[in-house]
Amino acid sequence: MPAIFYRTEAGGEPVRDWLKSLPSRDDRKRIGYDIETVEFGWPIGMPVCRRLDDGICEVRTDLGQNRIARVLFYIDKLGRMVLLHGFIKKTQRTPPSDLNLARANKSKHERGLQ
Repeated sequence: MPAIFYRTEAGGEPVRDWLKSLPSRDDRKRIGYDIETVEFGWPIGMPVCRRLDDGICEVRTDLGQNRIARVLFYIDKLGRMVLLHGFIKKTQRTPPSDLNLARANKSKHERGLQ
């Protein structure tokens, strides 16, 4: 299942931009490795991947030093893994604002496919 970056109407790719903004090359590599694990092993479960709701799933990456990265994605009707939103998790639960942003990006992406 190929992974693609969600692209905004203005042409930006929020997950790619977020990955590039991470200060550690090692962090980017770990996250990329876990995305690749889901891409080539789908369907896959814990500890690498977990289903949330509204068809959104998360790639879970432990970055060490009590830092955890999440990349939220969904599988579109073309069978692609669409990377919607990425963030460093600071609390036990996925923050509602991050999940809502992923939902909004998913909705925009789905409208563009029709």
